Amino acid sequence: MKIAVAGATGRMGRLLVEAAFNAQDATLVGALSKAGNGGLGQDAGAFFGHATGVVITDDMDAVLESADVLIDFTRPQGTLAYLGAAQRHGVKMVIGTTGFDAAELDLIRAASKSLAVMLAPSTSASLNATLQLIALAAKNFSRGYDVEVVEAHHRYKVDAPSGTALAIGEAIAAALGRNLDDCAVYDRHGVTGAREPSTIGFSAIRGGDIVGEHTVLFIGEGEQIKIAHKTLNRLPYVRGALLAARFLMDKDSGLFDMQDVLR
Repeated sequence: MKIAVAGATGRMGRLLVEAAFNAQDATLVGALSKAGNGGLGQDAGAFFGHATGVVITDDMDAVLESADVLIDFTRPQGTLAYLGAAQRHGVKMVIGTTGFDAAELDLIRAASKSLAVMLAPSTSASLNATLQLIALAAKNFSRGYDVEVVEAHHRYKVDAPSGTALAIGEAIAAALGRNLDDCAVYDRHGVTGAREPSTIGFSAIRGGDIVGEHTVLFIGEGEQIKIAHKTLNRLPYVRGALLAARFLMDKDSGLFDMQDVLR
């Protein structure tokens, strides 16, 4: 696989650069960052002490001319710009960016008609397996239990609830035969009144260097069932992103998620 990495100077981007460089079945062919970034012009492996021969650049077209897959964990605006360049060059995309609005998601869906795209709020394989456990639990605790989703991330995360928390909410709502848009409660303040039994509550914690924690509570009379997933570092996301890139290699078009990769 010839891999290019977007956001190559960020926390995830640096780890992805290192993983692609070290992977036996991959070649790092490009490292992208936005115009004005202080890392432009540097070797992409400088931060982990290796000369990769790949220079960090903001020239999307030059990089994507030689890439098979672009891995992107940036911000929605940046992702959509990279998506346009990927379409021009027929480069597959693994997108781990979160915080897209409905219109932006429509643009990704439209692009996937001619391009293979893997879009997931979390590329952690274990987190996506946990989603299956949560959906199973939701079916078993569909009556008499209130559902709460609690997520925690580092102080620099800009969107809330996290994309993974929303994916968890979608999985629960689907298992219960509900529409998340109709039953989600994202904020409680003041006199809120008694809880509506059909709602799914969300709470977001931001602080320090928390990588990612997600907990689902099924709260009944006299008992609670808790399913939790805690990420201790970003390596599970990196491993999952490379797994997704491998998955896309024989795909010409289509929109996929990590559940497809796991299957």
